[in-house]
Amino acid sequence: MTLSPAALLEDARSMAGDIADLRHRLHREPELGLQLPRTQEKVLQALDGLPYEITLGSDTTSVTAVLRGGAASRERGVTPVVLLRGDMDALPVQEATGVPYTSTIDGVMHACGHDLHTSMLAGAATLLAERRAELQGDVVLMFQPGEEGHDGAGFMIREGVLDAAGRAPDAAYGLHVVSSLLPTGVFASRGGPLMSASDGLMVTVRGAGGHGSSPHSAKDPVTVAAEIVTQLQVMITRQFDMFDPVVLSVGVLHAGTQRNIIPETARIEATVRTYSTANRNRMTEAAPRLVRHLAAAHGLEADIEYIHEYPVTITDHDETAHAEAQVAELLGAGRYVTMPQPMSGSEDFSRILEAVPGTFLFLSAVTPGVEPGTSPFNHSPYAVFDDSILADGAALYAQLAISRMAAGTGPLTAAR
Repeated sequence: MTLSPAALLEDARSMAGDIADLRHRLHREPELGLQLPRTQEKVLQALDGLPYEITLGSDTTSVTAVLRGGAASRERGVTPVVLLRGDMDALPVQEATGVPYTSTIDGVMHACGHDLHTSMLAGAATLLAERRAELQGDVVLMFQPGEEGHDGAGFMIREGVLDAAGRAPDAAYGLHVVSSLLPTGVFASRGGPLMSASDGLMVTVRGAGGHGSSPHSAKDPVTVAAEIVTQLQVMITRQFDMFDPVVLSVGVLHAGTQRNIIPETARIEATVRTYSTANRNRMTEAAPRLVRHLAAAHGLEADIEYIHEYPVTITDHDETAHAEAQVAELLGAGRYVTMPQPMSGSEDFSRILEAVPGTFLFLSAVTPGVEPGTSPFNHSPYAVFDDSILADGAALYAQLAISRMAAGTGPLTAAR
């Protein structure tokens, strides 16, 4: 079995039907959160008979699979290790696509394309296993539950995924499909900040209730909450550099039960997105300080909870350049574009990239012939992800591992 990119791509495309079949079975039975027993079962079936060392999660239904390369030197514990990640969970969305393999689970849908990630990584597992004798290192496959707001990557790190091969990976790579924005089959990424950090600001303004006709006899939390919402936006424009963005959006603003009753409390819940660790740390202090002082200025109190969720997704510049080169080697230079700016979503793969140099690539799965600019985006009940990119995604997963192991251990530099 040859390690040439051309042979790898040919083999991947010969498996396209099997990869699509797995994807359709996953799509029909989507599962939420950290416990995905039917999904885990399908992944284990796909790995059955392949020479992987498999570990199942203790607190989740994760699957970690390690392949030991036959051509690797294991002297002094310096065998190269590469981690590849595919997330597996779905979303609480009622599917409205009408595809033949539509979800059979009411109110649950693979609306973010994780069924494609899982099936592509399973396809890569076969491609790599077939080349095991020639691999110059070890590969860790990270089949992860709970990406959609459950911090599955954090759970898997605590379960030991970064030590699964006996030492920390030298590099880590992840892929994520999109159902809009890019032409079909195009990969995209950038070195440095790729996706924002995600945090939550939860505020309960505490006042004193009363009759709506006599606000002077009460302590109105509603007007204070309204002022807080406005002043948080003003604070961002006046205290933070516009070229290092901070985005705060209030999604919950709730108070009261009847129009002529001043309530005891008002509730604010906001999402906070930042693109640098410095601004994330500043917001952690600045937002609660503003809320607390505004409430105090009106003689009220505020309970504040600032929740750190996912850090900024920061890719390694050299690893991103390496991935771009592998796309060109495998599929041609026209299949990769550099993103001019980060994407505003967030990713728990950021936790892996905090610990391991690596990168994260987007892959367009827009249905051929559909305009990318108007196609429904990820998380929409109408989002459609086309099977035509599955084989290329599986091949790139494998190519990234093969090429990176060949580069040896330690940091990848432009000179290597």
